[in-house]
Amino acid sequence: MAFEGLSGKLQSALKKLTSKGKLSEKDVKDAMREVRLALLEADVNFKVVRELVKKISQRAVGQEIMQSLTPGQQVIKIVNEELTHLMGGTHSKITIASKAPTVIMMVGLQGAGKTTTAGKLGGYLKKEGKKPLLVACDIYRPAAIKQLQVVGDQLSIPVFEMGKDDPVKIASQAIAHAKDEDYDVVIIDTAGRLHIDEELMDELKNIQMAVKTQEILLVVDAMTGQDAVNVAESFNERLGIDGVVLTKLDGDTRGGAALSVKAVAGKPIKFAGVGEKLTDLEPFHPDRMASRILGMGDVLSLIEKAQANIDAEKALELEKKLRTQQFTFDDFLEQLQQLKSMGPLSDIVGMIPGMNASKLGGVDLDDRQLVRTEAMIQSMTKEERLNPSIINASRRKRIAKGSGTNIQDVNRLLKSFTEFRKMMKNMAGMEKSMRRGRFKFPF
Repeated sequence: MAFEGLSGKLQSALKKLTSKGKLSEKDVKDAMREVRLALLEADVNFKVVRELVKKISQRAVGQEIMQSLTPGQQVIKIVNEELTHLMGGTHSKITIASKAPTVIMMVGLQGAGKTTTAGKLGGYLKKEGKKPLLVACDIYRPAAIKQLQVVGDQLSIPVFEMGKDDPVKIASQAIAHAKDEDYDVVIIDTAGRLHIDEELMDELKNIQMAVKTQEILLVVDAMTGQDAVNVAESFNERLGIDGVVLTKLDGDTRGGAALSVKAVAGKPIKFAGVGEKLTDLEPFHPDRMASRILGMGDVLSLIEKAQANIDAEKALELEKKLRTQQFTFDDFLEQLQQLKSMGPLSDIVGMIPGMNASKLGGVDLDDRQLVRTEAMIQSMTKEERLNPSIINASRRKRIAKGSGTNIQDVNRLLKSFTEFRKMMKNMAGMEKSMRRGRFKFPF
């Protein structure tokens, strides 16, 4: 999960403050030393760290904090506010042109995921009710045009291309085509380089002037840490970017880029790539990210994920089945598939206030376990899914063999499923008793 190392160290440092009834200046100073080390280890720009710690310390040793009944909680509130401010304060949205089409130019170095991100952004805007057109202006990288076409096909978004023609001409023709066909958003995938050079910048400037871009979004790899921040600073100085898209934020990243880019480059992070699927692009909310880093959860993002991936009618139907004890392995399989569509388990857990992988007592949040469970259910016959009580020893052996698991795994699944149905039956009985006024609390 993104920021897991930083999150754990910051929470550990601040926990020492919440355990004290009163805080001294030394308590705050010691905690800030740990906060500083955690941020530097996360590859946050040292100037940014110095300024952040200074601001937190000044606020944390104030009279209001020292005399508070819950000084530790007040310090955490200050840290949360300063982290939020550091990352931009509020969510920065895409600016839509007053007259269509809105032209968005995607720029960046090779390997950052620019072409895929162009497609992901198109998919996101399509869900928002827009009619996007992707434009292939990367004529240098082998198969770049084909890659954009494949991404476009998967998202049912058309791609405008003119082969290896001049990128400025391609972009200009694409705008004319968009106006003729009523596309209201044009996303231009430009060429990248292994490093910043004058030839690259000149080409991008020429495209910018030719099509009058509404937004220039820089795509950077979050896993490159401070290099990502340096790239953002260079592109902004030479081209004037409007925002940043951080890719691979779900990887083993230390978090430095997300915490430094706004302060150093002066441009907001607008989106974050959080997975390999073409739907794995999220608007970047500084307040929500700060809350997640401090273990305070991100309930709003969790709700949005659930709303986007869970069918409301099916949820009501499931509730009815649970109440009437008609819940089967088919229903369980459907729920697993919906859970998988919401993203990695560790990310989902990280959105729950007070929860993260480190607080689950070593419980493995391996998404492969979901795949194994899915395989076991799919290895059952239709009759077995409807009536698990018929699954005897020979059937268990067949299910284990068919799913590539062992009999112990199958036994655990069947036991968990039986206990879950029993729990739901007890809850339903309790609800009926309460409605009839017969239920008595056991205390």
